Amino acid sequence: MVRSLFLIALLFAGPVFAEGDVFITHDMPSAIVETENGPVEISRIQDTENELWGEWSRTSRPCPPFCIQPIQAVEGTNLIGELEMIEALQDPETVVIDSRVRSNYQAGTIPGALNVPYTEITDYLETLGCVPDFEGYDCDQAKPVALFCNGPWCGQSPSAARFMIAAGYPAELISLYRGGMQVWRMLGLTVILPE
Repeated sequence: MVRSLFLIALLFAGPVFAEGDVFITHDMPSAIVETENGPVEISRIQDTENELWGEWSRTSRPCPPFCIQPIQAVEGTNLIGELEMIEALQDPETVVIDSRVRSNYQAGTIPGALNVPYTEITDYLETLGCVPDFEGYDCDQAKPVALFCNGPWCGQSPSAARFMIAAGYPAELISLYRGGMQVWRMLGLTVILPE
C-alpha cells in the first residue's frame, strides 16, 4: 500500500530532472518553434561552465551610437522577456522580427525570426496586414509583432517600432524584446545561423 501511494505521488509530482540539467524554467526543459526549415528546439546550453565570448562579452561600446536604451524605449509598445519571446515564436499569429542589419542577422539569430532590417521595416508592413492609404497605412488588420535587436544598448528594434508607428501601425501590437541577442546568448538559449 505504501509503495503504491509512493508511485502515485511520483506520477503527480511532475517531471523528474537530472541534477545539473539546465532548463528554460523548472517545468520547461525546451521549446519547439517552427521555422522556414522545419521545427527547431530552443533549449539552454547544458555546459554550466559555458561563458560568453567575443562581441557578446563586451561591456562597453562607444556612445553614441551604442547608448543604453530606456526599458520602455517606445511608448505604447509591450515589453517582453525570454519566456514571452518563446511564446511569441510558438504563436502562429505573431511575427517575430530580427530588426538588425543583415550582417548581424547572418552571424546568428533566434530560431523562427524573420530578418527585416529596421531601415526596411515600413516596406514590410503590407506583409504584416497593413494596406497603403493616402496617409500612410491602414493597419486595422495588422498582426502582432515581436521585435528584437542586439541588446539593451541597441537602438535598431526601437527605431523599427518608431518607424512602424509613424506609418500607422498600432503600438499595442508591437512587443519589444529589449534583452535582444546579448541576453538571449547570455542565458545560453539556442542561436541558429541562417542559411
